[in-house]
Amino acid sequence: MASSAFLLPVIAVFVLLFAVPLAQTFYFSLTNFSGYSTDVEFVGLKNYATVFSDPSLLQGLVFTIMFALATTVLITVLAIPLAVVLNKRFLGRNLVRSLFFFLSVPSMAILGLVWQYILSPLDTGVVNSILHSLFGADAVAWLAQSTSARLCVILVAVWAGVGWHATLYLAYLQAIPADLYEQAELDGAGQLQQFRHITLPQLAPGIVVSTFLLMSGGLKVYDLPFTLTKGGPGFATNTLTQSIIVQGIAQGRADVGSALAVIFTAAVALIVLAQLAVSNRIERNLS
Repeated sequence: MASSAFLLPVIAVFVLLFAVPLAQTFYFSLTNFSGYSTDVEFVGLKNYATVFSDPSLLQGLVFTIMFALATTVLITVLAIPLAVVLNKRFLGRNLVRSLFFFLSVPSMAILGLVWQYILSPLDTGVVNSILHSLFGADAVAWLAQSTSARLCVILVAVWAGVGWHATLYLAYLQAIPADLYEQAELDGAGQLQQFRHITLPQLAPGIVVSTFLLMSGGLKVYDLPFTLTKGGPGFATNTLTQSIIVQGIAQGRADVGSALAVIFTAAVALIVLAQLAVSNRIERNLS
C-alpha cells in the first residue's frame, strides 16, 4: 500500500490535466457551445456531422496523416544509415555530429519562417536564386501550389528531424558490443550481412522509440506548416491542430472545435497503438 501511494500524484495529474478536460471537450462537442456563452443546448451528433461534411477539415485530416506517415518513414530511412556513418571513425567526426544535431535545436516555428524566405517565390528567394544562376530557370512559386507546398513542408520537417533521430540511433549503436562485429568478420560476414544480422536487431528498441516519437509528433504538428504556409494554398497544408484552433477560437465555434478534438484524440490513439503493435512485431522479428 505504501508503494501505491507514490502513484497518487501521477494519477491526480492525469485526471486533472487529461481525463477531466477530455470529458469536458466531449460534453461540449454534443452542445452548441460557442466558447463565450455558458448558455448551451444539447445538439447530439450535429457537430460531428459538420466535421465530416466540411472539405477543409477533411483536407486537414488527410494532410496530417500524410505528414505523419511520410516524415516517419523518410526520417527513419535516412537517420539509420546516417547514424551508422557517424559511428565510424573519421577526421572531424564530432564536428559533423554536432552540425547534424544542431538542425533540430531551433524551434520548428523559427525554421518555418527561415524556410519561408528560402523558398520565396521571388527571384530573391534562396532556392530560386540558385536555380536561376546555375540553370537560368525562372522563379518557382514553391509554396503556392498544393503538391509542391505539401512536399516542401514534409521535406523541411525531414531536414530538421534527421539529425536528432540519427543521434538517438547513434546512442544505441555505441551500446553494441564490438566483439559481435569482430566475430562476424572472422566468420566471413560482409558489411551488409553485419548490418542485417547485428546492427538492425540491436537497433530495434531504438526504432520503436524513434518511430513512436515521429508518429505522435507528426499527428499533432502545427507550428511548421502554420509558419511556412499558413495552411495554404487553400487548405492543402492545413492540419487538424490548426483546424481545432481556428474553429474553436478564431471562429468562435468551440462546439465544432471540440468535436474535431475528440475525433483527433481517438484517431491519434488508434494510430499510435497500431504503430506500437507493428513496431513490437518488427522488433521481435529482428531479434
